[in-house]
Amino acid sequence: MQAKTVIFIGPQGSGKGTQIEKLDEIFRTVDPTGRVFDIQTGRRFRSLAAKGEGYTEKHVEKTINSGVLQPLFLSVNLWSDAMREHMDDKCHVLIDGFPRTVHEAEVLESALMFYKRDHVDVVNLETPEEVVRQRMLSRGRSDDTESSISARIKWYEEEVLPVIAYYRKRSGATVHDIDGTKDIAEVHDEIVRALSLQ
Repeated sequence: MQAKTVIFIGPQGSGKGTQIEKLDEIFRTVDPTGRVFDIQTGRRFRSLAAKGEGYTEKHVEKTINSGVLQPLFLSVNLWSDAMREHMDDKCHVLIDGFPRTVHEAEVLESALMFYKRDHVDVVNLETPEEVVRQRMLSRGRSDDTESSISARIKWYEEEVLPVIAYYRKRSGATVHDIDGTKDIAEVHDEIVRALSLQ
């Protein structure tokens, strides 16, 4: 089976992390000899903050709890290090948390070209504001305050939505628009069908 590169895009609370976990299981079933690795920058930022060992870690911890967007240089450092350590020509790659801007998509493009990843599948989890707002409030994380949620939704609309338009124009990219308001199993089934894994 040819290695796939799948980028998940959607507002926080759209279920990207959950769907990546379920898709990971599917890949291990349909391609038992292959390898899967996921790069979720949100999880990596929280792991970095939890270390609390140096100035950078302490600053990330302080800003992550306020819902402030982490800087581009740290995001690129986290995902590029993960690629450098784990990427090969046979692994399936599942991406969540980046690219967060068109500029970051262009940086990622240089990495994909380097690794000869010509085709990219983009799973666009379309989920309206009221749904993601309720989901974030109900998950009980300390950084999910009303103000930080509003800031992240505004940032998503202004910075991330143009990334989807970028991939719609990119040669070799396929954007799959998925209704993120459905239940987890239905969304999963739609993704599996869209990626021709069923």
